[in-house]
Amino acid sequence: MIWLPFIACAVLTGIHCYLGLHVVMRGVIFVDLALAQIAAMGTAVGLICGLEPGSIAIYLVSLVFTFVGAAVFSLARFKDHRVPQEAMIGITYAVSTAVTLLILSKSAVETEQLKSMLEGELLFVTWPQVYKTLVIYGGVGLIHWTFRRPFFAISRDHGRTMTASARRGWDFLFYMTFGLVVTSSVQIAGVLLVFSFLVAPAVCAMMFFDSATARLLTGWSLGMIATVFGLTASWTWDLPPAMSIVAVFGAMVASFSAAYALVRRRRSFARPHPSDAPAGVAAFLSAAPARERDSGSRCKT
Repeated sequence: MIWLPFIACAVLTGIHCYLGLHVVMRGVIFVDLALAQIAAMGTAVGLICGLEPGSIAIYLVSLVFTFVGAAVFSLARFKDHRVPQEAMIGITYAVSTAVTLLILSKSAVETEQLKSMLEGELLFVTWPQVYKTLVIYGGVGLIHWTFRRPFFAISRDHGRTMTASARRGWDFLFYMTFGLVVTSSVQIAGVLLVFSFLVAPAVCAMMFFDSATARLLTGWSLGMIATVFGLTASWTWDLPPAMSIVAVFGAMVASFSAAYALVRRRRSFARPHPSDAPAGVAAFLSAAPARERDSGSRCKT
């Protein structure tokens, strides 16, 4: 039934577009991939310990790993910006991926588990999964609405008006709730689609709008459009649904980037810079104040 994957994607779009705005403004684009991979490492540990795939126990193990990753990222911001936070996130992603592969190499479900992590189980999503995800996202959304001012303050100017300890505390809460969302999302949509829902609509919206409300509305609309086109292509040509939506997001970002470049080019032609004026005109304009002073002095005499 294609309606259930569509509803699941609509639920994903709602929270991920909002979190994507924070992620892009903070410049930690790959934090989603890193936290998702940390959650996958927790899943791999659960599998090697004999837990059943998809069970509540293995979900809790991956959630604990994600919260540890959130604590690491909240402390990984250097005060003097000597080392970018994105570098620490990239290192964490690489290490957690390597450890996950090492663990799964000793497991009999290596190939299937890796495929599930990348592509998710969008076609086989169930109503209980959708309800559970909706409840989790609703709780996260309530937390972010309640504390929206400190969250946006850190995202916009890195919390310069806050103390270092307060900023770390808000960062930890942000990354913890973010990790909770990612852990739930990856089980349904996979790492690649979750990353696309997070970043692609936010990037497209931020090209043309400045206010958070306009960016959110635009991001939600683009997320739903990509979902409709991606699922339609998947249904028509028998393609993997998650990868189809990711491909639509790629085409969308390319189109918006081209349109943004065209708009900027037209604006630059419409408003020429004074330095672009011919030499004679520039000389005339620069001499104008002197001529005015001379004429004023003659009038006085």
